[in-house]
Parts: sequence; C-alpha cells; structure tokens
Amino acid sequence: MLRDRFMSDLKEAMKAGDKPRLGTIRLMQAALKDKDIEARGAGKGPLSDDEILQLLQKMVKQRQESAKMYADGGRPELAEQEAAEIAVITAYLPKQMDEAEAKAAIAAVIAETGAAGVKDMGKVMGELKARYAGQMDFGKASPLVKQLLG
Repeated sequence: MLRDRFMSDLKEAMKAGDKPRLGTIRLMQAALKDKDIEARGAGKGPLSDDEILQLLQKMVKQRQESAKMYADGGRPELAEQEAAEIAVITAYLPKQMDEAEAKAAIAAVIAETGAAGVKDMGKVMGELKARYAGQMDFGKASPLVKQLLG
C-alpha cells in the first residue's frame, strides 16, 4: 500500500514541479529498493508496510541528526533542507504518540503481560513493538518501561 502511495505521490510531485518533495520521495524509494535487494539476498520477500515504516523512521532519525550537526556547524541552509526532507517523510508515518499516551500504552501492556520487574522488560518491549510500530519512539519508551517496572 505504501509503495503505491510513493508512486502516486512521485507522479504528483513531478506534475507539480515540486523538486524538493520529488527528490525526497526518490530518496525514500531508493532506500526501499536497497532494503528489498538486501531482503531478497537473505531469501525473504519484499518489505512489508511495517518494515517500510521502520525504514522511514530510521530515515527521519538520520535527518534529525544531520540537521542538528548542520545547525551546530553554522550551515542553516543545509539544516533547513534536512528539515524539509523530514516533513515529507513524516507525512507517510502514522501519528506519533505523545509522552502521556505512551505511558498509558506502556502501563496497559505491563498489566496485560503481568510484568513484575525489570527482568520482564524484554517481554514488554516486544509487545509494544508489535502493537505500536511506527507510533511510538522506542528509544524514549525504553526508559519509561524501566521506570514503570522499577
């Protein structure tokens, strides 16, 4: 489904002459093609929508780091370019949970799995990743899980 959306948005950007958006969509398709080739080499099929969302999240994270480095290095024009790419990529991601929503989701999963301590953190994180892939930043969720279990 996401692949079809990439193609239709690519055509739309071409017709509109939106070069920044067009370039970003092409970057996303190139990254997707690389991952598909990698998966094929490992004997797997094309990436699922969940795997594509993970790839897009990784791309956003890379661009956030780059934008910060550019801003710190006195290159605001490059930081703005990275921010524009982030805006295009995040349009394909589901809405991210805020901290309150994440805490509520984590508390619910802890209650459902019967997690009692930090030793059950892996079980809780696995369930969170299965349910909230693309909606939750697991780098920020991990300390919250630890806090709620500890």
